[in-house]
Amino acid sequence: MKVMATVAVIAAAMSVAVVAQEKKIPKDSFRVTVPGCTKGMIFTAGPRTEDQPGRLDVPEGIHLRMNGPKKLIAEVRAHEGQMIQITGLMKKGQYNQQGVSIGGGLRVIPGTSGSFGNRPTVGTEAVNYIDVESWQPAPGSCPG
Repeated sequence: MKVMATVAVIAAAMSVAVVAQEKKIPKDSFRVTVPGCTKGMIFTAGPRTEDQPGRLDVPEGIHLRMNGPKKLIAEVRAHEGQMIQITGLMKKGQYNQQGVSIGGGLRVIPGTSGSFGNRPTVGTEAVNYIDVESWQPAPGSCPG
């Protein structure tokens, strides 16, 4: 009887910890889990697999600027060059997919006419953000 009571108390405590750990999702955001690779503070989304239902709006190859607690970001950055999977919040409609999709995660985007004098042209690519909540190792490898 004491064992059952102990198990019930432990199960209740664990469920409270999980609920406390899970952030409430704002109405203008969604939670995603995306595999990919990091370089500095930038995360590049890798190819989508069939077992990732929470990734419908994040195309392969998109670059995401990571935000989050310093300790968590330091852990993620320590695995630079390794395939990892991050979970976090993104704003709905935050990125504008410019150009025309040609398949395989590739898009053709019209550019500018080149540089003006010795000054390079400014890119038109917008910065996309993800508020990182957690990470874990993922199968696969990052491109060289």
